[in-house]
Amino acid sequence: MKILLVEDNLLNQKVVGFHLKKKNYEVLNVTNWRDALEKVKSNSFDLILMDIMLPEKNGFEITDEIRKWEAEKGINEGVPIVALTANTLDNDKEKCLNAGMNDYLPKPFSAEELYTVIEQLTGKGNE
Repeated sequence: MKILLVEDNLLNQKVVGFHLKKKNYEVLNVTNWRDALEKVKSNSFDLILMDIMLPEKNGFEITDEIRKWEAEKGINEGVPIVALTANTLDNDKEKCLNAGMNDYLPKPFSAEELYTVIEQLTGKGNE
């Protein structure tokens, strides 16, 4: 399974990447919106893990651009996008879903919570 991790914090990248690699997932890390869009347009991912608080463009804006690009390309089943956020207000999950994301994972999260969300959205365990 190929996962794009959009995260500007290198420590968070390492921790999440460690958990993903334990399950033999292929992980590609990017730290900004430009690289995220370029990778989405030039690769096929099973899942995107999207930090919300990013410099220049936030995770909501990047998700919107990805969804617009998918629509332009006639992609009916867009790649599942999971918000990774330290924001845990009551309506944060709703904001993420309304922005075109498929799920929400508040930081800090456990490896098991991460694996559960991935399996729910992709129907795939470690392959």
